[in-house]
Amino acid sequence: MDNNRVMKYYFGAKLITDLLFLQKIFFMRTLLQFSFLFLLSISCKKKEENSDPLTAMYLSAQKIEYATGFTIQNYKDYKKIKVTTPWPDAKQDLTYILYPKGTKKPFYSANSIFIEVPIERVVVTSTTDIPMLEYMNLENHLVGFPHTNYISSEKTRALIDKGKIKELGKEYDLNTEVVLELSPEVIIGFSATGDTKAYDLIQKTGIPVVMNGSWMEKHPLGRAEWIKFIAAFFGKETIAEHIFQNIKKEYNRAVTLAENVKKSPTVLSGSMFKDIWYVPGGNSFMAQFLKDANTTYLWADNNHSGSLTLNFESVLEKGQNAELWIGVGNSKSLEELKEKNLRYEAFDAFKNKNVYSYSLKTGAKEGLIYYELGPMRPDLILKDIIKIVHPELLIDYEPYFFKKLN
Repeated sequence: MDNNRVMKYYFGAKLITDLLFLQKIFFMRTLLQFSFLFLLSISCKKKEENSDPLTAMYLSAQKIEYATGFTIQNYKDYKKIKVTTPWPDAKQDLTYILYPKGTKKPFYSANSIFIEVPIERVVVTSTTDIPMLEYMNLENHLVGFPHTNYISSEKTRALIDKGKIKELGKEYDLNTEVVLELSPEVIIGFSATGDTKAYDLIQKTGIPVVMNGSWMEKHPLGRAEWIKFIAAFFGKETIAEHIFQNIKKEYNRAVTLAENVKKSPTVLSGSMFKDIWYVPGGNSFMAQFLKDANTTYLWADNNHSGSLTLNFESVLEKGQNAELWIGVGNSKSLEELKEKNLRYEAFDAFKNKNVYSYSLKTGAKEGLIYYELGPMRPDLILKDIIKIVHPELLIDYEPYFFKKLN
């Protein structure tokens, strides 16, 4: 065989070998691509079947309109809630990640508290949370409360009387042993000073604690909107939105009603405790009520969002001739008010019997309904005040919280 024939044979055989090798590589690549796509399809289908129904059921989107103390970010598989003002001068936000039960944590973060939702058993520590639970028909999920005598609602009191809701002691010193026995999935707490030692101790046992800062809100509707915060832990976002929109509608309707009155009576507010007169600041929620009711509030130009601490003389100088005195605490008569401080008689509003307290309704244990339900129903508070200052606008309306002292 000559050299040319040998070379042709050699290169021909090599060509065939190379082609077979390339064909094998192509086949293997195609098989791997097909396998990957198949597995991806199964994975997506499984995720679609297992996650999306939970997402749709328990992580409904929410938006915030008036509240400034918390934010909600909505994601497909979890919800991030940040409480930005849990107490005065808070140094950092508190972050809570809500994700559907039966799914894995969406990510890891040492600075966040992860909570599986919807929850079934809860402990709350403020009476203002009680109406929010009741409005969403969730009172049966409440298992414990500190100072149960403070609760005035008939529905929740009935559960207390039946032993369904346990006494937990003081809100700043919860009975840890009882809390552990109750096994709540979440504790909704609050702090006026930033002291959370009692909650920190419980949280170390594995029970998550979230802080409610609704009392820090400046606008009355901002306080009421915290029902959306509570709702997120129970998967009740839709009903909470519906409830809030109805309250907002009634509140704004009352504002519109009072807008065009010709006279805005001067108003004094607050009362003394020991030697200090606590007056609502000009940016407080009470000042907002008085503004929306179209009154001339004497401290409206002050930019303080909490209470001003004043002495008697300074209040007398500014408020002696005020036409109305609205919000004197829980006094039930002028005589009872005078017993607290004889100097109250120096005010024209007292002399003319134009003094109003929010003691109209009390619970079985003498707790004021105003403190419990008022933050949830600012529309009723505003209508009460409008009835006081502009009675011609709400002729058939019966006050819910406020009463005239005689």
